[in-house]
Parts: sequence; C-alpha cells; structure tokens
Amino acid sequence: MTSSRSDPLARLRPAVSRTAASPETRRQRTHDGQQSDGGRQSDDGRQSDDGRQSDGGRQTADRRSSERPADLRMIGPAVAAWTGAVVATRWQTSAALLLTAGLVVAGIIGHRVVPPLRRRTPWTVLVLVLLVAAVVLGTVRASSHRHGLVADLAADGATVHARAVLTSDPREIDGTFGSATVFTATLRSVEARGALATVRAPVLVWLRGEHPAGAVGETVDIVGRLSPSEDSAHAATVSASSVRARDGGDPAWWWDGASHVRAAVSASVAERSADVAALVPALVHGDDHDLSDELTEAFRTSGLTHLLAVSGTNLTLLVGALLALARPLGAGPRARVALAVLATAGFVLLARPEPSVVRAAVMGLVGVAGLSTGGRARGARCLAWAVVAVVLVDPWLATSAGFLLSTVATGGILLLAPVWRDALARWMPRWAAEAVAVPAAAQLACTAPVVALSGEVSLVAVVANLLVAPAVGPATVLGLAGGLLGLAWPPLGSVTGLATSVPAGWIVLVGRRAADLPGAAATVGDSTAVVAAAVVVTVVVAVTGHRLLRRPVATCVLAGAAVVLVVAPLSPGWPPTGWVMVACDVGQGDATVLRAGPGAAVVVDAGPNPGAVDRCLRDLGIRAVPVLVLTHAHADHVDGIGGVVRGREVSWIGAGPSRPALTGRSVRGLTAGDRWEVGDVTLTVLAPLGPAPAVPPSDESANDASVVLLAEVRGRRILLTGDVEPPAQRALHAAYPSLRVDVLKVPHHGSAHQDAAWLTGLGARWATVSAGADNTYGHPAARTLELLEAAGATVLRTDPGRDVAVVVRDGRLGGVVR
Repeated sequence: MTSSRSDPLARLRPAVSRTAASPETRRQRTHDGQQSDGGRQSDDGRQSDDGRQSDGGRQTADRRSSERPADLRMIGPAVAAWTGAVVATRWQTSAALLLTAGLVVAGIIGHRVVPPLRRRTPWTVLVLVLLVAAVVLGTVRASSHRHGLVADLAADGATVHARAVLTSDPREIDGTFGSATVFTATLRSVEARGALATVRAPVLVWLRGEHPAGAVGETVDIVGRLSPSEDSAHAATVSASSVRARDGGDPAWWWDGASHVRAAVSASVAERSADVAALVPALVHGDDHDLSDELTEAFRTSGLTHLLAVSGTNLTLLVGALLALARPLGAGPRARVALAVLATAGFVLLARPEPSVVRAAVMGLVGVAGLSTGGRARGARCLAWAVVAVVLVDPWLATSAGFLLSTVATGGILLLAPVWRDALARWMPRWAAEAVAVPAAAQLACTAPVVALSGEVSLVAVVANLLVAPAVGPATVLGLAGGLLGLAWPPLGSVTGLATSVPAGWIVLVGRRAADLPGAAATVGDSTAVVAAAVVVTVVVAVTGHRLLRRPVATCVLAGAAVVLVVAPLSPGWPPTGWVMVACDVGQGDATVLRAGPGAAVVVDAGPNPGAVDRCLRDLGIRAVPVLVLTHAHADHVDGIGGVVRGREVSWIGAGPSRPALTGRSVRGLTAGDRWEVGDVTLTVLAPLGPAPAVPPSDESANDASVVLLAEVRGRRILLTGDVEPPAQRALHAAYPSLRVDVLKVPHHGSAHQDAAWLTGLGARWATVSAGADNTYGHPAARTLELLEAAGATVLRTDPGRDVAVVVRDGRLGGVVR
C-alpha cells in the first residue's frame, strides 16, 4: 500500500480492497492505471518502484472504492432511532410509550409472519432495540423538563430570583414589538414564594430593554417571570426583568479563552469591507449576527446559506489543516488522532456547544471517517451510527431542520459524489470532476428537504458552490489563523486578515452576483404533492444520474438548458396582463405592489422576509421603486426591506409616527393630506390624522398609528390600510364618511377586530388579505370574510401560498391568483 510518509493525504483516501479479481478485471485495471515515472503501477494500486503511487493507480483505487456497494444495512436502525427521538420529544409521555409498544408488537408479529424479516433477525432486533432506546431515553429527558419544580412554577406564572449559567451567547433579535435579547441558560438555584431550591433546568431567557454582555459559561442572577416552554427542550421560558453578572461568576478558563479567540478573529478582519468582516467569523465559528439582511438573503438565494452556519465542513477544514501541519513535523498516527480529538474539542468550544455545533462536529468526523475507512462501502454505516449516537445523546436534534440537512448532505457526498466523480472523470480532468460532483451531490440530496422547508429551489446553487469551493478552505483556515496570530500580536493578525479578505471577498462576490441573476430561485411551493414530486425526482436522478454524466454531450446539453432556464426563466402567465396591484405572498405579513410603469412600482410595506418580497418583485420585473411606504414599524411589515432595496433604486421612503430606524437611509414623515404622483399611481395619505408623536414598535397603539393610503391606478381607487384597528377605523369613518373604493387591502391580515360599518360601507368589489398559511393568529377570521362577501366583495387571499393580483382588462376590474 502507499507509504503514508510519501503522501500526506493517503490516510484520507478510501482503502483499496485486496479481494481477488478475474483476469478480465485485472486487464481492465492495468489498462486504467498508468505507469509512473519510476515504475509501473500495479493492478491493485500498490506503491510504484520509486515509492510513489501513480495517478493511474490512485484513480483505479478510487474507482474500485466508488464501485463497491454501499453498506446500507444500518439505515433502518438509524431511521428507527430518529423516529423514536421525534416521538419522545414531540408527544406526551404516555402517548409516546403507547405508540412504541404498538410498534414493537407490530415488529414482533411481522418478524414471525413475514419471511424476509425472519431471515434478518439480528437487524430486526436492532431496529426494535434502537427504537425503544430512543423513545425511553428521550421520554425520560423530556419528562424531566415537563415536570419538576421549575415546570410547576412556570405553570403558575411565578416570578423568581434565580442563579443560572449561560449556555449560549446573548443575541439581540428584532420582533414584532421591538428588540429583545435572547439566550439559553441552565438554572442552578431558584428562589420563589419564600423558598430557595437547588435545581438543574434548561431555560430560554428573553430580556427587553437591557442587553448584557455575558458569554457562555458565565454565572448570572436573573429576575423574571416563568412561563411554560413551547417545546420539551426547555423546562420553562423566562421573561426577565433583570440579568446581572454574579460576583465570582466568570466563565472557566476554556470558555474565556474561546471568547478571546472569537474576538481576535473578528478584530483581524475589522478593517476590511463590511461584508468580509461579517462573513469571516461566520465561516470560522458560525457567528453571523453582523451579516446584513441583504447578504444573508443573497446567500440563501444562491444556495450558499450553509457557509453562514456551523457545519461539518468547518471542522473538516480546520482539522485537516492541523493534520497537514503535524505530519511534516513527525507526528505519528496516535499523535495525529489525539490532535484531531483536541481540535474537535477546541472547535466545539470556539463555536459554542449548541446542538447545531455538536451536529456539525459529528458530521465532520463522519466525513473523514467514511473516507478513511472505505468511502461508499462504509461511509453510510458511519453516518448511520453517527445519527444513532446524536439522537440518543440529544433527542431534540431529531426535530432540527439543520440536522436533517446536514445528514442528507453528508449522505449525498458519501454515496453519490464518488460515483458521479468517476462518471465525469471519463471525459474531464479528475480534479474538475470532483469539484462538480461534491456540490452537485449535496445539493441533490438537500433538494426535497429544502422544498419542504422553504418552498423554493435554488437554480444556481450547484454553480455557485462550485465557484466558491476553492475559496472556502483558505478563507476559513486563514480566518482562524488571523485570530490566533492576533492574540500574540494584533498587527500580525491584521496582516493575515488582509490575506483572508481575498478568498472571503470572492465568496461574497459570487453570492451576490448569483442571487442577482433572473430566475436564480424558483418558487415551487411546499405542498405534500410538491415535496413528494421532489423526492421522486431526487431518487430518479440519484439512480440514473451517473449514466448521464458519463456522456459529455448529454451532460453539456443538460447544463446548457439549466443556464437558459436561469437566465430566461419560464414564467407562464405572470405577471398577468393589465395588473395594477399585487399582494405578495410574504408569509404572515404585508407587502403590496402598485404598478407605476414598465419595471417600476410603488411598494407599500416589505413583509417579514427579504427573500419573499425580493422574489415577488423579481417575478413582476420591478427594477425601480420610486416610493417605499412603511405603514408602521412592526416586523411583519418592515423586516423585509432588504429585499426591496436589493438591486433596485429606491428614491425615497415614507412612514408615519411608527417608523423603523434605518441605517444609512432617511425616512420622510407622512401625515393626512400629503399627495403625490408616481407614474401611473396617485397617492393620498388619509391617516394619521394630523401631526402625531413618534410611536415605538413596542407600543400597543402602533397598529392604529398605521399610514392609510388611497391610491388611484388607471382610474381605480385602492385603499391600503396597514394594521388599523377598530378605533382608527371609526376615526377614518368620521373623517371620510363618503369614502368609496374599488379595492380594499383588508386591515391587519383580516383579523376579527374590524369595525363592520366602516368595512362594509367602503363599497369595495375586490379585497385582498395578506396572511401566512397555517398561521397561529387565526388570520383571516371567518367573520371578517363573511362580512366582506356579504357586502359583495370578492376576497383574494395569499395564505394558500401564492401572490394575488388585481387587474384592469377591457375597462373591467378583475382578480388573478398565481
């Protein structure tokens, strides 16, 4: 076999089978393998005379590894353990145990009745054992969170004084009612109702108005009100009124050291561009809180979001770099194994021991283990055992979307990438074949889960990942090196940061340019039928893809067709002819588009998701937004602003007394009586009625402070109402008693809180309701829909997951559902 000292990467290559081969096979292998300069490559890929393995020998060994059947026997037991963990964490204890008992009985009966199961007794037993183990262990842990002192206090809504240890870094998030700081912690003691008790309970902490600079491992004192947790992963949720660092509660030295490294990584690139300065920490240790909404959305559209979260790739790159440095220094196999273990532990400390990090560490090691112990042949077995270990240790990961994506992506790389690489290597350089096969296999494996989670498919993901792949490793390794060197001497860290900015800048450039392509992402919906179709397509491509990839002409034709679809996507019937208004499907939020002319529109509200509103505007062909009006500052109306401004010129932004703070952009105040024309659109502000003091988003009156607009487009009157509640509706009725419109944007997503006299007296023949599918608010309310329909209005709703348009054709008003 190949000398490990002569080839630093030898241990990462699949082991070559020593099984006997037929004369035909030997002749074929001899034909495939080429002679090295110093000697002829043997038929089993052994070392050549000069101590080096020839390229032909390595290719033959890799091909034999990829052709070796994958060991899929552990898939069933892994799925059983995964299912058991889901049942244990999502179901009540009695229901989970009852279901498990039923499955075990069914398994025993099936084993006796079904002959194939009788022939596989050991595997049947293993499936049942892992299923029961996952349910029992998960149920015990979930039950300990659902019951006990902290859960009892939460059920009563008790206010407590508690001592806690932070298990995640505090992070500020923006919500509907303003910003808040969120972190997880483990309660160590609780004082309530005059009694002090020692506990050990995980909690989720929310804190408003105050932002502590704590870190993982720090001990703090918390005062707050407990409430029941929405999931079994936490014993309670704490609405904290105070969080204070405890004297002598500094984190342990290892946590403190990891925090210093994280800060040094950020400092090493602080003088680079804002995008690079935010991206490098995300690549190294998963800290993405400084990333702009625009860049985050661009990465999502281009299929690069996985770079912004901690993944097994991060670990593989960092550990691989350390091992590459250790080998020339004379480190033996045991030393390198110890170094890999220490590096993994350091990675977990650096990225924080959250579930996603543990998942990433396990999956990263699976990738290395699979390659070093037989590629496809044993990679699937390693992956399956990793899944079993993870869900038994942390059953809540079984319900994590990140865990699902990591698992299927790793499986795709282990099972499909070697086969696709060998197929492509028949007619292209092997390095190019591998560069194409790995991202393509991972993307295919993730297609169905991504469709189920987002309802979209990125059409540029494979190309984008192919382009950034050479830069990810250098950016990650140099980013960490900059942090470590910066601890010793900050100027040296800055110099390294300058080098880091080159590959990081390339990743940013590719992400933005790929996302800007028309048709970069296709909206397909997330219905059961669509997801099932995605699964079928995935299976068909996985089974037959290698046959197509062997043929250069067919592969190039398919790639060309994909490029055409991206650059000139098919858009049957959308936007509809004569459209004057579109209510975008942005989930639970509002975003309305008024056509001002070719490629231009007035946008009223931006919804909660930058990607959703950007997709809607792209599909309508909107390149310029002369006016963006934000009716009020709640997140479901303003958080998507990054999607509106991305790649478009926004002339000015208007808002009422409840307005968001926008970095780098001024906001024009609007009051009743303001009027202006933009192309085909004439806008008149009806409310707020007169000057009004600023209203913070957290104020309960923010809805009633919404800007109300009367728009006239091609002779049709459209009333846009924000989230005005009955008091504001009655004020509008009093101020404009004779107001009549053709189209009504129903207030507050069609909630039940409406003034019936005002709502039905507007005379609208068409009404739009923007709400999220299966939202928990009950929007739109049946009563509101009945009022509108009784008044003669036809209601168009976005909550089935579609854009809706109001059109004028042949002088008549109509509605079109996408």
